[in-house]
Amino acid sequence: MTNTTLAQASDYLIWGAIVVLALALLAFSVHLAVTGAARERRADRTRAVEMAGVGAGGAGAPSADDPPGAHPTPSRRWGVVGLQLTWMGTLAVVAGTVLRSMSVARAPLGNMYEFALVTAAFALVVYSVWSLRQDRLWLGAFVVLPVVVILGAARLWWYTEASQLMPALDNIWLVIHVTIATLSIALFTIGAALAVAYLLRDRAERKGGARGWLAALPTAQTLERLTYGIHVFAFPLWTFALVSGAIWAEQAWGRYWGWDPKEVWTFVIWVVYAAYLHARATSGWTTRQATWVAVAGFGCIIINYTVVNLLMTGLHSYSGVSS
Repeated sequence: MTNTTLAQASDYLIWGAIVVLALALLAFSVHLAVTGAARERRADRTRAVEMAGVGAGGAGAPSADDPPGAHPTPSRRWGVVGLQLTWMGTLAVVAGTVLRSMSVARAPLGNMYEFALVTAAFALVVYSVWSLRQDRLWLGAFVVLPVVVILGAARLWWYTEASQLMPALDNIWLVIHVTIATLSIALFTIGAALAVAYLLRDRAERKGGARGWLAALPTAQTLERLTYGIHVFAFPLWTFALVSGAIWAEQAWGRYWGWDPKEVWTFVIWVVYAAYLHARATSGWTTRQATWVAVAGFGCIIINYTVVNLLMTGLHSYSGVSS
C-alpha cells in the first residue's frame, strides 16, 4: 500500500527545495561577483603601489602603519546567506526523499525520479558537510546549479507516482548497488563542478590574470588538485557499483554480463574515468588535457542517465517514465 499523504508531502518538500536552492544559487552568484570585484580592485591597487614603490625607491610599498581598513577583505554576507539556504534546501531534499521512502515502505531507489532525489541529496550533503570543515563558499554556485537542474528535471520530466517495486527490483542488491551508484554520481557531479571551475580559472590565468567573478575562485592549481582528489575517491565507488551490478545480474538473469545498453554505458563511464586518472598521472598529458577527459566522463554519465534510460530498451528499463 502507498501512503498518498506522505507521498504528497514529499512532493511539496522537493518543490520547496528547488525554490530555496534557486535562491541559494542567486546568493552564491552575488557572492562570487562581489568577492571577485573586491579582489580585483585589491590586486589592481597592489600593482599600482608596487609600481609607485619602484618609481620612488620603495616609498610607496605597503606598510604595517597603514590604517585599519586600508586593505579591506571582501564581505562574505552573500556567501553565508547562500550556504544557509543550501542547508535548508539540503534538509528539504533529504526529508522529501525519506518521506517518499516511508510512503511506499521501501528504499527510494526504484525509478529515475527517486534515483535523482537520492543523487541530489548525496551531492548536497557532501557539499554541506565539506563547507562546515573548510571555506567553500566559492564552490556553492557550481554545486547548487547542477543539483537544481537535476531536481527540476526530476519533477518536470522524470516524475513517477509513488508505488511498489517491480518484482525484478525487489532484492537487497538494489539497495547496495544503486546506493553506491548514486553516491558516486553525486561525487562525480561535484568533481565536474570543480573541473569546470578549474578550466575557467586556468584559462583566465593563461590570459594574464583572473578578472571579475573568476577572481573569487582559488588558484587554478588548487582547483585542479581538488578536482583530482574527489575523482580519486569517487572512482573506486563507481568500480564497486559496476561489480555489484554484475553480481546482481548473475542472481537475477543467470549471467554477470550481457552487453545490455545500461551495462555497456556503465563500463564506458568506468573506462573514461580510468583514462582520466591515468592521464593525470602520465607526464605526456597536461593537467588541463586530463581534466577535459574527466568532463567527458561526466558527459557519459548524463548520456547514461537520460538517453540510455529513456530511449534505449534493455533489461534495465526501469525508469518509470511513461513513453
